[in-house]
Amino acid sequence: QVQLVESGGGLVQPGGSLRLSCAASGNIFNAIVWYRQAPGKPRELVAAITTGGITNYGDSVKGRFTISRDNANNTVYLHMNTLKPEDTAVYHCAARGRYRYSWAEGDMAAWGKGTQVTVSS
Repeated sequence: QVQLVESGGGLVQPGGSLRLSCAASGNIFNAIVWYRQAPGKPRELVAAITTGGITNYGDSVKGRFTISRDNANNTVYLHMNTLKPEDTAVYHCAARGRYRYSWAEGDMAAWGKGTQVTVSS
């Protein structure tokens, strides 16, 4: 069983940066995915990284966000730069099941509780 704990959210001004962390326990997954959901909007994929190091990004964050991992600490990071007000959302990390291969929410085996990111002046 996988447990995920996010941290690092907060309030930041437009143009600023934040780093989110997703600490994972257990190893029955093949990727960690960051999703976000803003009020009144559907959940969207932000970034993902497989255990093999392959990354994937949502179009709205390409060039601004970077996903990385620290295997020794079983932690995945989301480095967010040049933040915009439209990045405001609750950010969740999820673990994709070991024998799942899409980025669809239904292929995620576990979810964290989320961390709030607010971009505002």
